[in-house]
Amino acid sequence: MSQAELLPLRAPAGTAPAGHPAVPVPPGGVSPARNVVAAADVHPLTDATLPLHEAQLSVPTYDRSALTPAVVHFSVGGFHRAHQLLYFDELAERRISDGWGVVGVGLHSRTMKEALAPQDHLYTVVERSPDGERARVVGVMVGYHFAPENPAAVLDLLTDERTRMVSLTITDSGYRLDPRTGLFDADDPDIRADVREPSSPRTVFGYLVEALDRRRRAGIQPFSVVSCDNMHRNGDAARAAVVGFAQLRDEVLARWIADRVAFPSSMVDRITPHTSPEERAAVAQRYGVDDRWPVITEPFSQWVIEDTFSAGRPPLDAVGVRFVADVGSYELMKTRLLNASHCALGYLGSLAGYASLDQVMADPVLAGYVARLMDVEVTPLLPPPDGIDLAEYKRTLLQRFANPAIADGLPRLCRRGSTKMPHHLLPSLRQAIEEGRPHGLLTLAVAGWFRYLRGTDEAGRRLPVEDALAEQLQALARAGGSDPRPLLGETSVFGDLGSHPAFVADLAAALTALDRDGVRATVAARTPGPAALPR
Repeated sequence: MSQAELLPLRAPAGTAPAGHPAVPVPPGGVSPARNVVAAADVHPLTDATLPLHEAQLSVPTYDRSALTPAVVHFSVGGFHRAHQLLYFDELAERRISDGWGVVGVGLHSRTMKEALAPQDHLYTVVERSPDGERARVVGVMVGYHFAPENPAAVLDLLTDERTRMVSLTITDSGYRLDPRTGLFDADDPDIRADVREPSSPRTVFGYLVEALDRRRRAGIQPFSVVSCDNMHRNGDAARAAVVGFAQLRDEVLARWIADRVAFPSSMVDRITPHTSPEERAAVAQRYGVDDRWPVITEPFSQWVIEDTFSAGRPPLDAVGVRFVADVGSYELMKTRLLNASHCALGYLGSLAGYASLDQVMADPVLAGYVARLMDVEVTPLLPPPDGIDLAEYKRTLLQRFANPAIADGLPRLCRRGSTKMPHHLLPSLRQAIEEGRPHGLLTLAVAGWFRYLRGTDEAGRRLPVEDALAEQLQALARAGGSDPRPLLGETSVFGDLGSHPAFVADLAAALTALDRDGVRATVAARTPGPAALPR
């Protein structure tokens, strides 16, 4: 992959489009006061007000009314708006194609619709680097539906022959797959309801399967289903879930989907923190845009997709997306280096009292730990992806983690540990154990999670544990203390890791050290080299 494919879509990192210079950003991410726009010059964001905003930031120059609603995306959040939508927006902006407009669909909350509908589905993306920030308005979203309000409209949209691709960011737990067998778990009231009443679905799989059945009966080519969730072989997960649901309805339909529908796996990467009210106010003050829900993100963006589509593929390779025959090695690179490092730093950094990832990376002990974790314990386990220099990729990761203009909050990194750890970090640990490779730093990350689950940092301050299994995992963590065996007994999360005596003993020693010596001393003792010495 060329360096150009790792950079922002319109300009190199730290620069801005002509006429819109990058604005310096202090630590913490909020624009400096000298750039405040007078209150009278702050205007709502709509199609009609775009001319008022073009002097302050980039706005769409293409005809939004000419966009074809060809992509439907389920679960529109900050990441989707900072990542996939920008690539489609760039297709329109560069006049490469106007045939790939996007319609969003929400299943669980009206919040996104309430934010975007009054703005004609426009929103602002602010890219921040240590050198400054630049902003653009994205216009490629042409509609949004809150599905429970009108299921028929969503089914009509999915059945429309203009819809050629459906993308998903429903989180890894949303696929309802048994972690041990990989099979679709039909034991859910909403799934059973969707089987009984296919015309009023509650789940994404109910919508997809009913729409595909209608397309099949009407002789309309099926759309492609593109997962953009952080899972290894996410296309296989989407296929297993959709086909598994279809089998509950009709075996013939299930075979047709398995034979005719493409489920390309993809790897997506862009750090996108949650937008706070303070960030929204800062966007209004700096750019004069009263945006109900802007997005703050980093300059880096990457998307790799398997080149298999049912109804033609969008020309995303013209704007930096890489199409490949097999995305597996790219997914492993990203999940085991970036996402696993996020987990390790999130838990250990929170225990040490830090609030954001850049604060963690400013600590040479923890920065040295994650660098060595990636170099010594994870990289030797990875098949090198074609066109990627792993050494350069890791250097870029360390720079991104340390970006003070993003100040990625650690609570975001610590959420859903019972899902993230088995997908991102535990596979490397298990492989290292099986192959007899070093894994002490991976073990320390697990110890950090176990200690985090007790719900307080090393100074006794409360830590938020946001996890579907929080109640049972916290009870086991508190009961076990420095003994990891109660938690390791949760085989749905840890598999057979508890059956390796040497690992269990090392994990217990790491927990004891965290309790006795604290995070920094424990990490320093386990991370040799000058970078790990305490300040």
